[in-house]
Amino acid sequence: MKILRVKVKPNAKKQEIQTAEDGSLIVHLKSPPVNGKANAELIKLLAAEFKVSKSSIQIKSGLSSKQKLVEIDA
Repeated sequence: MKILRVKVKPNAKKQEIQTAEDGSLIVHLKSPPVNGKANAELIKLLAAEFKVSKSSIQIKSGLSSKQKLVEIDA
């Protein structure tokens, strides 16, 4: 099990995952932060990046924030 700090940037021109200097992730999402669309895109993108199923990823805190704690159950 892995806990990651993720900073989400919605409404970006392209999807992208970057690693910050402190080891956290900066994730650029195309979706707007409306009706959970950005959170759904975040889970889908992280699942592809870490090669796990979408059900293995949970947003532990920050559902309505740009700063999130994400748990990956690998």
